[in-house]
Amino acid sequence: MGSSELRSPALKLSIACPKLTPAASTFPAAASNYYQLDELLTEEENDLQMNVRQFMEKEVAPIIPKFWEKAEFPFILFQRWGYGCPGLSGTAHAMCFLEIARVDASIASFFLVQSCLAMLSIAQLGSEAQKEKYLRSLSKMHKALTEPNHGSDASSLSSTARKVPGGWILNGQKRWPANGSFADVFVVLACNTSNNQINGFIVNGGSPGLKISKIENKTSLRVVQNCDILLEDVFVPDDDRLPGANSFQDLVKLATDIGSFSRVIVAWISIGIAAGVYDACLRYLGERKQFGAPLAAFQLNQEKLVRMLGNIQAMWLLGWRLCKLHDSGRMTTGQASLGKAWITKQARETVALGRELLGGNGIVTDFHVGKAFCDMESIYTYEGSYEVNVLVAAREITGIASIRPTSRL
Repeated sequence: MGSSELRSPALKLSIACPKLTPAASTFPAAASNYYQLDELLTEEENDLQMNVRQFMEKEVAPIIPKFWEKAEFPFILFQRWGYGCPGLSGTAHAMCFLEIARVDASIASFFLVQSCLAMLSIAQLGSEAQKEKYLRSLSKMHKALTEPNHGSDASSLSSTARKVPGGWILNGQKRWPANGSFADVFVVLACNTSNNQINGFIVNGGSPGLKISKIENKTSLRVVQNCDILLEDVFVPDDDRLPGANSFQDLVKLATDIGSFSRVIVAWISIGIAAGVYDACLRYLGERKQFGAPLAAFQLNQEKLVRMLGNIQAMWLLGWRLCKLHDSGRMTTGQASLGKAWITKQARETVALGRELLGGNGIVTDFHVGKAFCDMESIYTYEGSYEVNVLVAAREITGIASIRPTSRL
């Protein structure tokens, strides 16, 4: 199944940040473009990548470790940052997410939820009136939005929607939605009690019966405000039911179209994390001395650096190819899943090597690597675990589905 539905300019969401002049930054210089892979990018894509890199290095890198340690969201940053909808390529989106994740994976995850998952859900399933009402404010960061997640077994959705005069009554629970503690708008999927079909709803934050509690004590992506959401007789007017979500098949189509693209972006977030760790390690090993020589002079350290760099080159090329397949409408669900599974696995290895290279300094936030090491664990799992994505790809290449136990078929 292809992904041409996401090539419409109305559904393309890009990240826009202020133009900045190059400035000195405490963040390590980018050093992972060993094979001059930037030559595969258009001038527009290169310019966008450099613009986002400068913003992240100058504005985000100096302050984000403290927000990460306190598990707080840096609202101050988003007074200067928003979305546009100019129909940029998938590769352009990928370069943005790479550069954001290179400095901080939590900020990249915020944008992933806001754009790829949530805004595109409204763009795909909403009416023209709903798109006009919500997407304009969301794209300018005037509102924040979250989305529900029932894990890999979406068919077991337990939230319910009961029709009443003038609207619907929603009941149920959601766990792990990102940005939930401050979201203005929620996209909620629930089972229609009259026909057992899945419907979609836009729920405004602050609605009576909507209860939100932040998930505490996370050791990964600490800036992301994941929440438990309880819906107790929450009323949603008819105007806020998504007309494009009327069945489980609609959910499958949504998951195929949006989920495949979001898995590509998650793969690029992984590449960004790995690149940032490599950059930090290269600088650290060149500056820190032991036994009268920089750590970069030792053979075992050099081998790890080269293995990290090789992984990044291979991940970048596979991610780039996925973007090209997506933009041409030829990317399949299996290809997206294989890309996400393999790239995140290689990125996890790369980040772990970086943590080893820094020794004790690899578990503190001062040198970037410790924070990235923790964050990579979440990226490895979300948008489908490694195992689930591998089985999605395997189903496509063998024609045999093995995700569900035989007894449940």
